[in-house]
Amino acid sequence: MNIDDTVSGLKQELRRGTLILLVLSQLREDMYGYSLVKQLNDHDIPMDANTLYPLLRRLEGQGLLQSRWDTAESKPRKYYKITEDGLAVLEKTTAYWRNFSANVEELLR
Repeated sequence: MNIDDTVSGLKQELRRGTLILLVLSQLREDMYGYSLVKQLNDHDIPMDANTLYPLLRRLEGQGLLQSRWDTAESKPRKYYKITEDGLAVLEKTTAYWRNFSANVEELLR
C-alpha cells in the first residue's frame, strides 16, 4: 500500500464537496472566475481554472448561480453571482457543515 497515494485520494474526496460550499459562499457579490480562484488561493484553498469553470457551469445549470458578461472593459469578463435558490442551498449546507465538522472535531480528539 502506498500511504501517500491513499492520503492524496482521501484529501481529494474531502475537498470535492467543500469546494462547492466555498464557491457558493464567495459569490454573494458578482465575481469573475480569476478573482474567485485568487480569493480561494489567498486563503490556502488551491483551485485552478480547469476545476473552477466546469464547477461554475454545473452550479449555474442547477440554478444556484447566475452569470452575466461585462464587455465595458477591453477584456470581456463573465461574472457569477449566487441566486436565491443558491442562497437557500448555501444556508442549509453551511448549517450542516458546522454541525458535522464540530462532531468530526470532537471524535478526532
